[in-house]
Amino acid sequence: MEAPANGDCALTMEGVRKAFHASGRTIQALDELTLMIRSGRVTGLIGPDGAGKTTLMRLAAALLRPDSGSIRLLGIDAAAAPLAVQSAIGYMPQRFGLYEDLSVRENLDLYADLQGVPVPERPERYRELLRMVGLTPFTRRLAGQLSGGMKQKLGLACTLVRPPRLLLLDEPTVGVDPVSRRELWAIVYRLVRDKGMSVLLSTAYLDEAERCDEVILLHQGRLLGQGTPESFSQPLTGHSFQVNVPGVSKRRLQTWLAGLPGVVDAIIAGERVRVVMHQAEAPDLSGIGGEGPPEIGPTPPTFEDAFITRLREEPSADSPQPLSLPSVSGSAADDPVIRVDGIQRFFGDFAAVKGISFEVHRGEVFGLLGANGAGKTTTFRMLCGLLPASAGHLQVAGHDLRHAAAKARARIGYMAQRFSLYVNLRVDQNLEFFASAYGLRGTRRRERIRWALDGFDLAPYADMASGDLPLGYQQRLAMAAALMHEPDILFLDEPTSGVDPLARREFWQRINLLAEHGVTVLVTTHFMDEANYCDRLLIMADGDTLAQGTPAEMKARFCTPDLPDPTMEDAFIGLIETRAQGAGSEA
Repeated sequence: MEAPANGDCALTMEGVRKAFHASGRTIQALDELTLMIRSGRVTGLIGPDGAGKTTLMRLAAALLRPDSGSIRLLGIDAAAAPLAVQSAIGYMPQRFGLYEDLSVRENLDLYADLQGVPVPERPERYRELLRMVGLTPFTRRLAGQLSGGMKQKLGLACTLVRPPRLLLLDEPTVGVDPVSRRELWAIVYRLVRDKGMSVLLSTAYLDEAERCDEVILLHQGRLLGQGTPESFSQPLTGHSFQVNVPGVSKRRLQTWLAGLPGVVDAIIAGERVRVVMHQAEAPDLSGIGGEGPPEIGPTPPTFEDAFITRLREEPSADSPQPLSLPSVSGSAADDPVIRVDGIQRFFGDFAAVKGISFEVHRGEVFGLLGANGAGKTTTFRMLCGLLPASAGHLQVAGHDLRHAAAKARARIGYMAQRFSLYVNLRVDQNLEFFASAYGLRGTRRRERIRWALDGFDLAPYADMASGDLPLGYQQRLAMAAALMHEPDILFLDEPTSGVDPLARREFWQRINLLAEHGVTVLVTTHFMDEANYCDRLLIMADGDTLAQGTPAEMKARFCTPDLPDPTMEDAFIGLIETRAQGAGSEA
């Protein structure tokens, strides 16, 4: 890549090293990192968990000092003049510090005070920001009462209360629904186009990486590559294929293809399985069987194909260990394991859930989707017996939750939306605690802890504080804890939020294996490609049912001559927009 002139450079790092010391270990977060970011562009920062993305962001914001090397932002030496850097940039970390007991307007006032914005300039600045992020009608609402997407947009507005020349966004769309993600991206590009702002944005969504002008790929603190998204994907032309075999389920086909020699990646993509090969040749499908000849065709490579291929070429890349899982006994496959009939939940006068109904059968992966604030987590908490329903009937594993919640909970594993383990305890101590909480004793408890450490590749981290683990390993530990007592029903509330694509693939390998062994899985997700892994879906909006059916049925509703092969994201956004249009016409 041709080096830009100094005036065209928003950020340079030369030979930057940064290490941290945690749980008696030294973690090399960045290792001799050298890169340049051009002005007036959106640059994406991509990498697996533990790659060093957040460390790079914090160094760029002059919140950390490098152990060695130099950093210049907008021509300013970050080590020599950190306050000057912080005055010239805007930085929105992963967990932006909104004050939930303050209103939208009061949060803006607070950040305007902190950034020294003169009081006479504030009204016009607030009007511009609130109009840009769509929060004008909500200035008096408490931040704690906003949906997840609205909180992210308020955080961005607070970051921009004094217009910066360089904007650093550390995974701003994590846990945000597709509609809000699209709105946030529109805001980012408007800032670049209208204000000439430079943006460095890290993301776990690889479709977002393809929207960036340039992409920086990090792995274990080292630079693996920098360039346009097309420069990464183009070398894989001829390596990617779409496969379908009549009579073979997508889940079984994906698992079978992933084990073939020469296959780099195999994921469920729509109604087919997408395969990426080491060589530019189609996979050998002669042994799959099925009810008809296999269907296979080439498909253009994506940045995600390139990302996965590059990382799996790295010496440290590993695959999840196979889990030993007993088949689940119980009801016949056609009997519902979960039965929900007209459940409602009120918080005061507010109806969070408004009479939804559905059934889930043994060994089924059932997806619960919806925009932020749709009522998914409230529904989950009712199904787990953690929150009583205001009305309606809930039955889990044959038990009525009104009368036998404890018996139902004994059959359930629950992985919460936010990391719910004890971050100050070591990995092995967390496993000991959950084994004890689930009533495991003696030899059985020791066997299950060893199963969790080995099966989830946690043994090398057994003595590390859980809060010091990379997010992907925290997710492994949380899932291992949820499975400690071998439940036959598993509730997963946005389990892959913020987790990198390699870790998400590993997660879904485990889920597929659990389902094949008869475990019933209920999952929420904001990754629309993950919805394709579900057997059936319920999409919620404002606490109510928006649509219910298979992924294929959802997408078929939005199939047109202009959009012959809609994605789940197309279907989701189409459903949300159709509902909004209907509400508007009624008004």
